[in-house]
Amino acid sequence: MQVSVSQTIAAPAETIWQAITNIDNCDQMITAIKSIEVLERPEEGVVGLKWQETREMFGKDATETMWITEAKAPSYYHTRAESHGSVYISTMAIEEQDGSCELSMSFKGEPQTFGAKILMFLMGAMVKKSMIKAIEQDLIDIKTFVEASK
Repeated sequence: MQVSVSQTIAAPAETIWQAITNIDNCDQMITAIKSIEVLERPEEGVVGLKWQETREMFGKDATETMWITEAKAPSYYHTRAESHGSVYISTMAIEEQDGSCELSMSFKGEPQTFGAKILMFLMGAMVKKSMIKAIEQDLIDIKTFVEASK
């Protein structure tokens, strides 16, 4: 399953970058995130930053551990998570446009186990719609936070 959603934000790339890489305080910016706990912090940059994020998914609290695997400031970062027999890769990317920026988030879930593959087959369409809706709301929350901070 793969999804991608974008949102235009009236702010420079560096301002957006500072917001989306301030993982410690993402629960203050994104309404679905209930709590953040940073587990590992690199000496510099964001590659290697590892955290647990608790958010409401499908009406229940879900806690996942994720980490940044690659980044190029202030353009993009990739995260990885492994859970329930699947590997999840997401990308937050910023593209400058005429006086604003396009912030996009892509998400890819790759089932690794037989059980995860069956679940993806049976529930993939429903999960995909829910993921799009959740990502859209996350990006709206980021836009609201960044534009209010100017």
